[in-house]
Amino acid sequence: MDHIGKGKKIIAQVSVLKSISTSIFNALKIIIGLIILIFFVSILLGMFKGNGLDGNVAVIEITGTIVAEKDTNFLFEDVTSSEDIRRLIRRAERNDKIKAIIFKINSPGGSAVASEEIANEVKKLNKTSVAWIREIGTSGAYWIASSSDYIIANRMSITGSIGVIASYLGFSGLLEDHNITYERLVSGNLKDIGSPFKQMTPEERILFQKSLDEIHDYFVEEVANNRNLKKRDVEKIATGQFFIGSEAKKLGLVDELGGRDEVIAYVEEQIGEDADFVVYEKKKGFLASLSNVFNENSFYIGKGIGNSFFTKAKLADRIGIST
Repeated sequence: MDHIGKGKKIIAQVSVLKSISTSIFNALKIIIGLIILIFFVSILLGMFKGNGLDGNVAVIEITGTIVAEKDTNFLFEDVTSSEDIRRLIRRAERNDKIKAIIFKINSPGGSAVASEEIANEVKKLNKTSVAWIREIGTSGAYWIASSSDYIIANRMSITGSIGVIASYLGFSGLLEDHNITYERLVSGNLKDIGSPFKQMTPEERILFQKSLDEIHDYFVEEVANNRNLKKRDVEKIATGQFFIGSEAKKLGLVDELGGRDEVIAYVEEQIGEDADFVVYEKKKGFLASLSNVFNENSFYIGKGIGNSFFTKAKLADRIGIST
């Protein structure tokens, strides 16, 4: 009888364990189901974010390095593509509900070509345009800002840096130290100009500098025209130096010091009605949205869910990238 009693007790214990296991498994299924549901809802929200274009003021963000088009070289870097921005500008221009466009800038500049492409698109607008420089709007980013109707910058923001830079790494000395030769085969003595495997010749250096000077002159001329300044006055400050917002205001590079409140006040004065903002941004496909949500959620899980409710802020770590 003792064996039978022990057997019944073991069976009862096993039954309880199975019941607990089943309950835990069911609870896990519910939790996993909720996580999956939240995950895909986040994806859908990401895909449709900014597509409800019911406002009267469009906001287009220009952040990070300005490039002609995104590629894998900038996979982990915040960049702005001129193709994307021009497309968004044209989209806002076609929308009759949009009365004004705000360019929210936090960029150190980038490609001269990409910057000019965006600036030219801004100048084509038949709607009020205002550039809002929050933390940094230098070089090519300032070129874009100058093409708008009005510039508002934080008094401690960094702007200006009207200049052009080109550089490359030279390995010719390293090759020589390790007894490695560079076999030069070219059809045209300037075909490999700028090659890191040989020293730059005086002729090549002159040609490089001439090109940079011409681009710099384009930059200066555009800023002078856009800001209604004398070219010679812009040339005096076009040394590549950056200025904080308060200095830029005195130099005529910005119109007003301030932030969101000042931007709203200016826009509402121009359009004669309350501003209802809508963010214009590139539409994300399903896979891109899936990737973004996955990356963000993984990051938040790693750092702690509580921290995910705090706003992420990133200060640009470069202030002198060339136009």
